Amino acid sequence: MKEVFVVADNVVSPIGKTAAENFEQLKNGLSGIQQHDNNITEQAAYVSLFKEDAFTKEKNYTKFEQLVIASVEDALLQTDLNITDNKTIFILSSTKGNISLLETETFSEDLKDRISLHHSAKVVAEHFKFVNKPLIVSHACISGVLALTIALRLLQSGIYENAIVTGADIITKFVFSGFTSFQAISNEPCRPFDEERKGVTLGEAAGTIILSTNKAYSTTDVQLCGGSVSNDANHISGPSRTGEELYSAIKQSLAETNMKAEEIDFISAHGTATVYNDEMEAKAFDLAGMNDIPTNSLKGYYGHTLGAAGIIESVMSLHSLTENIILPTKGFLNLCVTKNLHICSTLEKGNYNSFLKTASGFGGCNAAVVFKKT
Repeated sequence: MKEVFVVADNVVSPIGKTAAENFEQLKNGLSGIQQHDNNITEQAAYVSLFKEDAFTKEKNYTKFEQLVIASVEDALLQTDLNITDNKTIFILSSTKGNISLLETETFSEDLKDRISLHHSAKVVAEHFKFVNKPLIVSHACISGVLALTIALRLLQSGIYENAIVTGADIITKFVFSGFTSFQAISNEPCRPFDEERKGVTLGEAAGTIILSTNKAYSTTDVQLCGGSVSNDANHISGPSRTGEELYSAIKQSLAETNMKAEEIDFISAHGTATVYNDEMEAKAFDLAGMNDIPTNSLKGYYGHTLGAAGIIESVMSLHSLTENIILPTKGFLNLCVTKNLHICSTLEKGNYNSFLKTASGFGGCNAAVVFKKT
């Protein structure tokens, strides 16, 4: 099968408009998570949100669509890729899209169309003059990692030569109240894998990774090598209690890359800081024999960005790979899962050639991808 190379990337978040800006902020330990008390949270709560004036009020584009366009636009500036031919596919990953319009506008057939993800994808595709019909991936919190896996398959098979993969979500009253109803929101910034963890912190962001089978476009010498998805069918909102299904996705991803577990240099975990997610991931990593591999979660910087999480965390890990550093897990002090793991609490330096990115979500879905230097 054809090799797939990373061409360009972007992250737009409350702490930066480019991947480079975001990575510098993370290296300096800066988080976008702050305490807010507004019409989204209704009471004081910790969330990572854009400033109210970060996006203009336009008739043509919603805040969500502006966020997606900003992310794609910056990534495209880094390459001379021809995006207007039929060799390029645009893939949009999101869990909620324009759902916030239901909170501010009267329901109608027109609104019904505008809140659909296919409408937003079409708007973005027309903005950039993409030729092919865009592809939507909306599969709970694995959406970003799943979108990368789908892009990998499409490029390996030769159906397309290039893929622009973007993940984005914004936090609205609807989204926040949903997690609140699960009693899953932490009353402090989240602390993945820590003994004092109290639940999720939410955040909004967008990220883009451009992939190509043409190595000439790549300036990073990093490949997306393998990806896999599994489902544990345990519970609509509760993950597997054994970690076996995430382990299955990890094992299959490694098999695709012809790599052994010990050849992975670091892991970018999902790490939501909920009791059950962190425990499940720990068991999966233990089953994979990855206990000693440096592992981090970036949720303490961004919060859980839903459909964007798998993309933006992959982008930051790509920059870690390039600079040969591993970012610490913000908020982590003392391990509190039943399996021993190497959770990074400080910035680590070394000679790194590969990383594993994992994700899990509602409905028992799990996903994993592997990136490595060529």
